Amino acid sequence: MNTEKYIIKNEVVITNMISDKIISLVETARQSVAHTANAAMVFTYFHIGKLLVEEWQQGEERAGYGANVLKNVSSILSEKLGRGFSVPNLERMRSFFLLYSKSSNTLRNSDVFQKSSTLSRISENDLTINLLPISWSHYSFLMRIKNEQERQFYEIESFQNQWSVRELERQFNTGLYERLAVSKNQEEILKLSQEGQIITKPKDLMKDPLILDFLDLKSDFSYTETDLETAIINQIEKFMLELGKGFFFGGRQVRFSFNEENYFVDLVFYNRILQCFVLIDLKIGKLKHQDLGQMQMYVNYYDRFIKQDYENSTVGIIICKTKEDAIVEITLPKDNNQIFATQYETIIPTKEMLKQLLETNKH
Repeated sequence: MNTEKYIIKNEVVITNMISDKIISLVETARQSVAHTANAAMVFTYFHIGKLLVEEWQQGEERAGYGANVLKNVSSILSEKLGRGFSVPNLERMRSFFLLYSKSSNTLRNSDVFQKSSTLSRISENDLTINLLPISWSHYSFLMRIKNEQERQFYEIESFQNQWSVRELERQFNTGLYERLAVSKNQEEILKLSQEGQIITKPKDLMKDPLILDFLDLKSDFSYTETDLETAIINQIEKFMLELGKGFFFGGRQVRFSFNEENYFVDLVFYNRILQCFVLIDLKIGKLKHQDLGQMQMYVNYYDRFIKQDYENSTVGIIICKTKEDAIVEITLPKDNNQIFATQYETIIPTKEMLKQLLETNKH
């Protein structure tokens, strides 16, 4: 009887193991097919746009023939090939070719494009046009962005972070590019457009402000710090997306004891890129110098008693509703590269509001 139970149990283990491996293989294959299909679709639509420009427009910006030609082409394609070839879609393909065939060769030959194994390379008149394997829907959205450097930044970030179109739209609406670019010089902004967000030091993690619209908190301060923390925990994946690349969640209200007293860190993360702990303290009001002193103590404790020798110095971030840079500067050492303060917004600001916020933070 015991032998039978062992055999049955062993069969279940083997069955689950084989099933899990097959599921993993199929899911990997499906992802590969999806990436290949996206690249093929984008490649095809680029060439459809090229045909429309060269045959219908004779290579000019505007067509010499009437709009009926495009309507007739749309009708024939829809009958033979099905949906996806409406007049607006054909117009979008034409615009896609015109926009990306004129893109800066310097930008689109960056390392990110060269290292992509599923890159679409289209050669046109000795000019290589590199397109990343993101979907046509991504490119349709990207075409709305007028600034070429900003447009390519979002293209790279969509590819590297596997953003959905919805996430791409949110990141654009929250001004991610502007928030990262505000403290950079022209050379660093160009690099941002060529490589996306690159994290080599703690300051690279910082966005000011953080946009926490997904928490669904009222903007009238009727919530507490506990409410803010709970809302973040309930939306931890979205919060980590907003924080940026390389974060792993380590816990909330993480306790440590020192000198017979207990202390609690609101949120503890680990960043695998920087190989360091990242401690976060939440403040729903104005930042005070005592808050910075408290974070300094937390960081010192982790550096001296928690982190391993191979790990880098702990980073502390205070997320607050308002702050004065003068208080931060006078409280922290001049060469500070461990403790930072950033403001947060619970709604997506308008572009004008965001511009004002960035100007304020810049100075």
